[in-house]
Amino acid sequence: MERGALQVRVHISIGALAMFLLKAYTPLRSSLCAWRVSVFGAYGYLNFTKSAFSEHSKMFKPEDMQANIEGKNCIVTGANSGIGYATAEGLASRGATVYMVCRNKERGEAALSEIKSKTGNQNVHLEVCDLSSIRDVTSFSSNFISKNVPVHVLVNNAGLLENNRVTTSEGFELNFAVNVLGTYAITELMMPLLEKAAPDAKVITVSSGGMYSVPLTNDLQFSEEKFDGAKQYALNKRVQVALTEKWAEKYSNKGIGFYSMHPGWAETPGVAKSLPSFTKSLSGKLRTREEGADTIIWLALQPNEKLVPGAFYFDRSEAPKHLAFAATKSSHATIGSIYDHLRSLSGLAQ
Repeated sequence: MERGALQVRVHISIGALAMFLLKAYTPLRSSLCAWRVSVFGAYGYLNFTKSAFSEHSKMFKPEDMQANIEGKNCIVTGANSGIGYATAEGLASRGATVYMVCRNKERGEAALSEIKSKTGNQNVHLEVCDLSSIRDVTSFSSNFISKNVPVHVLVNNAGLLENNRVTTSEGFELNFAVNVLGTYAITELMMPLLEKAAPDAKVITVSSGGMYSVPLTNDLQFSEEKFDGAKQYALNKRVQVALTEKWAEKYSNKGIGFYSMHPGWAETPGVAKSLPSFTKSLSGKLRTREEGADTIIWLALQPNEKLVPGAFYFDRSEAPKHLAFAATKSSHATIGSIYDHLRSLSGLAQ
């Protein structure tokens, strides 16, 4: 089996696939290109499910996950549940000093206590920060920089799919504020500490296979009159992949690796809350949070020289950023103007 193509032998009937697309993607079909949604749905069903992970894992090398990273400092955003929790636990179990960035102090403390107990690693710390607030991100970053510790791994995992249009106190659409602007700001602000860990530093941004269904657009805050949270989430995730390319190019001489990835279709509290019909349609077929986090941990453990700068990864292999005939590739040419706009919106100095 050719891993680069991410193909898996899954025997399903055309009727079963059609039923899956009808049930799981009805919320998207009204606002996204039907062709892109259909291609993405079929591709995802064959590659992103639990059974696909089992098939792909036959190609994994166990030794890739056996490194001890004691002494390395790792920041994981959105670490109190789901894939973020599994990532923080996986890094802590390998000896890393882990900083869990969570919005909710109580839930963060509960997750922190659990990870310490499970792993026996007491070098796990909670940092409270709401990624939807630039003020919060700036304050957190300023305080963290004062620790003057090198950051070896920054995992941009925090994400949100809010189905209704919500505007933050700072005037930003909420999905965009968390998924794009917060992710952009924390990465840029952590650059001095990432440089301290060079050439061993890396930024891993957790995107979503949903980005396959949309092109990159300058309409970052969804100006369409009828708001579609699922579409906005997909658009945000496309920005993350293009941003990773931009960072890899812009900071190519800094000794920092920039990679994006997606976890496949995993069963997490966030997915269950935001996409209940999707979760119900794929009952028993979704990956565990540990399977979703597998490639994040794998990327964190690999030397940068073994990875492709700016690449998009899935199931421990470089993955395509665009599906055939989806007409999304040329859209990445706009990332330069988007990057500049994000810099302006975040208030970061030129």
